[in-house]
Amino acid sequence: MSFLLLESPGVILPDPEQLFFVCGPTAAGKSARAIEIAREIGGEIVNADAFQLYRGVEVLTAAPPVEDREKVPHHLYGVLSPQEPVDAMAYLRRVVPVIGEIHSRGKTPVITGGSGLYLKFLSHGPSPLPPGNPAMRAELDALSLEELVRRLQELDPVEAARTDLHNRRYVSRALEVCLLASVPCSTLRDDWEQATAARASKLRGVVILRPRPELHERIAKRTRAMLKGGAIDEVAGLTDVTPGLEKAIGYGEIRRHLSGEIDLATCEELINAATRQYAKRQETWFRRETWLERM
Repeated sequence: MSFLLLESPGVILPDPEQLFFVCGPTAAGKSARAIEIAREIGGEIVNADAFQLYRGVEVLTAAPPVEDREKVPHHLYGVLSPQEPVDAMAYLRRVVPVIGEIHSRGKTPVITGGSGLYLKFLSHGPSPLPPGNPAMRAELDALSLEELVRRLQELDPVEAARTDLHNRRYVSRALEVCLLASVPCSTLRDDWEQATAARASKLRGVVILRPRPELHERIAKRTRAMLKGGAIDEVAGLTDVTPGLEKAIGYGEIRRHLSGEIDLATCEELINAATRQYAKRQETWFRRETWLERM
């Protein structure tokens, strides 16, 4: 099994040629297509949906039903308690060993989901830019924009030349990276872009993009099935959930319905509207990933 080293967080990324991605907006039909592809290429499905990692919310998150999981092996569905926080880096550390196990069986991991950042961490790796430092950010916030620009131009003229110097947030972040990393921000960005470009040339996958009216119809159908199929009971039974899970579409709307704030019809429409907006953002994200084959 071949791996590529990802230096920033000490994680070793799988060889992109040994993965297959099935991506797309919510309700586009990724799960069904992933099963077909897994059967065709001798693969096993690996979840890349942030909310489907949680157990007890299978209906709310439209996780693959048991009968679908019996058709081909599925991994990383329902592996977290509703109280357990997770982010893209935690997902990456969890998914890499699973991929290794699949490879050891001579199978191909079919990475399936619509969480763009989770997919990006696995396909390209995390950005090497250091996370924000509150203490340093406070120091930079005390400086004038003119002083921030002057210091950035001194430390990293290349990054300064391609940064909107009228945007304080951009200038401050570029300067913060230079100071935290002790190397120019431009060097980190350029080296990472070259590495990810080389990796992207080996990536394989498809993105399912449906006509907008068709996708909206599928969203409406799924929302109705979700509400009738047990999502309300799932949300009613949840207590003390992690803030990340609270962001799942449908969670807040159903909570409002359970409290008597809105009726069921309003709840359904709000979920539909939020899902359509989310799907639009997902489509924008995936269209930027030019290595994905359109379906």
